[in-house]
Amino acid sequence: MSGVPEEDESDAGGPERTSREEFRAQVNARKADLERQFEVGKAQFDQAQEKIQARTGRNLILATLIGLGFGAVLLLSLLVFKELFMLFAVVIAAFASYELAQALRKGGYHVPRIPTVVVAVAAVPLAYYGSASGQLLAVLGGILIVTVWRLCEQAVPTMRSSGRDLGRDLAAGAFVQGYVTFLATFAVVLTAAEDGQFWTLAFIIIAVAADTGAYASGLMFGKHKMAPIISPKKTWEGFAGGAAASLIAGVLLSTLMLGNTWWFGLIFGAAIFLSATLGDLVESLIKRDIGIKDMSSWLPGHGGFLDRLDSILPSAAVAFVAFRIFG
Repeated sequence: MSGVPEEDESDAGGPERTSREEFRAQVNARKADLERQFEVGKAQFDQAQEKIQARTGRNLILATLIGLGFGAVLLLSLLVFKELFMLFAVVIAAFASYELAQALRKGGYHVPRIPTVVVAVAAVPLAYYGSASGQLLAVLGGILIVTVWRLCEQAVPTMRSSGRDLGRDLAAGAFVQGYVTFLATFAVVLTAAEDGQFWTLAFIIIAVAADTGAYASGLMFGKHKMAPIISPKKTWEGFAGGAAASLIAGVLLSTLMLGNTWWFGLIFGAAIFLSATLGDLVESLIKRDIGIKDMSSWLPGHGGFLDRLDSILPSAAVAFVAFRIFG
């Protein structure tokens, strides 16, 4: 036997093992701390989201993301290859016309959905390539087709209505073509004109600025109701904020993008703001009479396509007139 004491195997690597265990303990403690912080942050975020949604009535973050997505597609279609805007308008016209026809059916108006959507889609290329004359013929032809379709449905016993109800149905079908198709094709005809895509982009930006300014101002300062029966959330403070945003956007776009004067920017911004506000109120009145909150639920945080187009549609007609006079 050797006189040298043997090393106990249980002590081998003792300091190293202790160091590794301490390191693992520190990592696990740090991980647990990060998880706690994440849970606290998530709870605070969810609580803030609930407050915002309770105040605004929609998921603001999701609505913003969808809005940015639509904005990116719009910019691509107008600034890169404007024929893409025609395809973009076809999709919008199809969804919007279907939404309004479906909503009117919930209100007791029997509007044929298939011909309504088909003629709305067909009107877009006819307006794009046929200018104002093609636009008018497309809309009048669409009203005629929807009317004849509804009259033919009278031959089916289950779809037959009284003379009074039939008259209401025919008027509702014509209204869809006048409200959605006719107003939407103004943007198509405007875009098809030389340099018209910049005017289309300008009026849409002003309408969005009006909506955003009114929304932010009303959310922060809104106290005095503007039209509580029609739209309970609109306030005069929001109206003022939307007007200011529209005028600023109008002047900037007129001088920097349209090559026009600052005073035209004020006129253009004011006109688009008034048409956008009127369109918003008109759609709110339609939904109130039908008894619905949103036209559909296809766009989370927004409602339906028509809920986002309410200020755009009448503004398209105003922008078209402004382009013809000042463009």
